[in-house]
Amino acid sequence: MTPPNAAHDDDRGQGALDRRILALALPALGALAADPLVSIVDTAFVGRLGVVPLAALGVNASIFSLAFVVFNFLAYGTTPMIARAIARGDRTRAGDLPVQAIALALIAGVGALIALQLGAEVALTAMGADGELKEPALTYLRIRALAGPAVLLITAGHGVFRGWQDTRTPLIVTLGLNAVNLVLDPLLIFGLGWGLAGAAVATVVAQWAGAAVFCWLILVRRREQLGVRLHRPRLRDLAPLVRVGGALLVRTLSLIATLTLATATATRLGVRAVAAHQVAMQLWLLLALVVDALAVAAQAMVGGADRGEARRIARRLLVWAAIVGLVLAALFAVARPWLPLLFTDDPAALQRVDDLLPFIIWMQPLNALVFVWDGIFMGAEDFRYLAIQMVVSGAIAAALLLLVVPLGWGLSGVWWAIVALMATRAVTLGARYARGRVP
Repeated sequence: MTPPNAAHDDDRGQGALDRRILALALPALGALAADPLVSIVDTAFVGRLGVVPLAALGVNASIFSLAFVVFNFLAYGTTPMIARAIARGDRTRAGDLPVQAIALALIAGVGALIALQLGAEVALTAMGADGELKEPALTYLRIRALAGPAVLLITAGHGVFRGWQDTRTPLIVTLGLNAVNLVLDPLLIFGLGWGLAGAAVATVVAQWAGAAVFCWLILVRRREQLGVRLHRPRLRDLAPLVRVGGALLVRTLSLIATLTLATATATRLGVRAVAAHQVAMQLWLLLALVVDALAVAAQAMVGGADRGEARRIARRLLVWAAIVGLVLAALFAVARPWLPLLFTDDPAALQRVDDLLPFIIWMQPLNALVFVWDGIFMGAEDFRYLAIQMVVSGAIAAALLLLVVPLGWGLSGVWWAIVALMATRAVTLGARYARGRVP
């Protein structure tokens, strides 16, 4: 017989769990939303210089996105590894991992900096940046590349603090570096007359300021609190993070390749088709950002829990995912008549965007579950399976995308392929979860 107060105790426990989830997810959402602000602010100011500087900035944004997204393991891998070490009571391991992540960030960052400097012209040529676009784009790239190590140090800093279930500190640092960029942009671009180069310098200074703050917090200010032991890591000490990086690299590249193929397929359908696809994809990614905050909470909380607690946390996070997904779907369904008008006033383009909005709206509950399952399995450090399931999901979506033009499926065919990508991910992740493959 269930004790009379058992249900009440369970409700109180569930309420405490919800508060923990919100305490992690809300600051994480703020940091995730603030992260792209550097590019948005640069775009706003550079846009006043003219079409050519703005185009040069756009080309470089794509190059830097591709160059550094492969290093996201410095956050995704570090978070659960630190959380797991803390849960085991292994303070030595938890204190050594931040130093290892910082060392690996510096090594990879310097490597990326050298590669971007040596391959700058090749990269711009591959992106089609020639003629009057080449010189400003090259100037911006060479300056902005100097922030390479700083970008990866910031990524590692996010991972370290998330591992300690502290998402407020990364939010504060992110807002701070955005403030630096916001002040320097108009001063350097217009005040000193540096133009596009000024935007690059402002970004470099802001990124290095953020990296310096993270390093100061981890290695000095909170060193004793985090149990950090200052030492020079050996190469073999970095091996676990490198292995995680390999699996997450496969996962990330598979996803990027699939979404890039979707854009390329839409491009072959015409200018208005690819314009509508771009608008729809930006809306899709914006909503993904909201749910990704729950995935960050999943990485930290599951990584720091024993098996029974991890299952309880995972179940509650999935409930939150379903609720958030349904709420986002409902909000966008209500806003459907006005959303396309934010991006274009071309009647044909408006109609095409409107045709795609049902895909975005009704995919939200599915997307939410997939992203949270992704975070749960990252917390469980099941990186190899995440790589395998993404390759399988991407291959299925790619096969459908290759049939879109020959079979005349049109733009809706592109988005049915994206639905297939997410549905396959849901099936593969859900099946593993149902079998109890959480730590």
